[in-house]
Amino acid sequence: MRVAVLIISDTRTPETDTSGQYLLAELRTQGHQVTSYRIVKDDAVEIRAALVAFVREATIVISSGGTGITGRDVTIPVVESLITKPIPGFGELFRMLSYAQVGGAAMLSRAVAGLCRGAVIFALPGSLNAVTTAWEGLLKSELPHLAFEVTRHGQPGVTDLGGARPAGGAAAGNTGTSSKPAATKTPELGRHTPGGGHGG
Repeated sequence: MRVAVLIISDTRTPETDTSGQYLLAELRTQGHQVTSYRIVKDDAVEIRAALVAFVREATIVISSGGTGITGRDVTIPVVESLITKPIPGFGELFRMLSYAQVGGAAMLSRAVAGLCRGAVIFALPGSLNAVTTAWEGLLKSELPHLAFEVTRHGQPGVTDLGGARPAGGAAAGNTGTSSKPAATKTPELGRHTPGGGHGG
């Protein structure tokens, strides 16, 4: 699948961005195509511009950072303004998993997910521990299923959707336009197996 990674931070660089580097390594290990990786400041305009660009080129967009309640945490209002179909279960399950690790502090996370045009956006906290929890507990095993569900009937107002492609398969050519390659809809992607591939 085509996946874009956005890190929101005033201080991180590619060399110090442990959360982003973890996601990049895990995505590539799973055979996904990383279309973009970018670090932007905790600035609503920069975050929105990056997300709007990313949903045009990827089926999955994962952001990390800016989900808390401090004055600089502006990611969630931006993401929510772009979402057309919320996926509330993601935030609920993420906080449930986090509660087992950090107790009541999990309530401070506003992690959220939802559809924006033909892509799914996941907004994760910035810490490596939180990103690892979200990846291992929720995203790692479910990304193919999510891509299948997003693309199998199309989305209102979207005429060209990207989707999952077979691991090891050739990526569709990038012409520099905002269109995404057509989905490869294999039957296995739509078959949900509870607990399958859970990373613990």
